[in-house]
Amino acid sequence: LALGDSRTFGTGAGAETSYPTVLAGLTGWNVVNAGVPGDTSAQALARLPALLAEHQPKLVIVSIGGNDFLRKLLESDTRTHVHAICKQSLAAGAQVLLVAVPRATVAAALGQMTDHALYAEVAKDLKIPLQREAWGEVLAQPDLRADAVHANARGYAQFARSVQGTAAAVGLLPP
Repeated sequence: LALGDSRTFGTGAGAETSYPTVLAGLTGWNVVNAGVPGDTSAQALARLPALLAEHQPKLVIVSIGGNDFLRKLLESDTRTHVHAICKQSLAAGAQVLLVAVPRATVAAALGQMTDHALYAEVAKDLKIPLQREAWGEVLAQPDLRADAVHANARGYAQFARSVQGTAAAVGLLPP
């Protein structure tokens, strides 16, 4: 289950080139794209119980929070929601791969993106793997972006390869 917002949905490219679709092709997994454009961490948390019940995923890839940062919502609330999403997914018997989202800063607007620290904090607290810097690496390259905050098909493919590499490195996939 790929839980997220417009980047998970594939905004900036087509459904066939969204990162969950590309990841499914790379891994052979059945990857459910649960990306909803515009979703905040609170909205993703509200959708999660029904998604867990319907799909009973073995793995939940959590990539949410960008809209929280763009809307300048409280970082403490975003941290609480992301933590709850990961904890509920674990409680449902799924493994979790948390994907760090870049901070919304002036430097980010210039292509110098760094992950928001809350993702490392949540991953450490729950002892779950963290996908670091993958969105920042894609969005820092104009030829991999459809716009300032979304990848294009090539960018989503690169992101999916990064997720695949992390999943394999932490034992979610055979090497």
